[in-house]
Amino acid sequence: MLLTAAASAPPPKVEVSVTGLRSMKGQLLVCLTTNPKAFPDCSKDKTSVRMAVKAADADDFVVHAPATGTYAIAVVHDENSNNKMDVAIFLPKEGFGFSRNPTITVGPPSFRSASFAVAGDIRQSIKMKYML
Repeated sequence: MLLTAAASAPPPKVEVSVTGLRSMKGQLLVCLTTNPKAFPDCSKDKTSVRMAVKAADADDFVVHAPATGTYAIAVVHDENSNNKMDVAIFLPKEGFGFSRNPTITVGPPSFRSASFAVAGDIRQSIKMKYML
């Protein structure tokens, strides 16, 4: 009986709040992955959770994790809603942010520096950064 109850438990929720947007234009492209090799670009991870959230709703939204595990989140502020991060001379023209808000030097942070454990519902606050 206990096994049946555990099997029917809903997947964990990751409540996300994003701060520091420079405008309410466009959308946020959100990526939740357990695969270090697919971070921060989830396109290489078929099991990742990818979603778009209106920039106006960035202060509070939910991402459903498929199961418990170690995850990292990458967020892009896609201001022109073209579903990609625009760059100029190798620098991002649009904002970005990561779970656990790791220090950004050259290139994206490691999966390890942005990862967090999901054993049940959890909250992540992400601060956006802009290079240009």
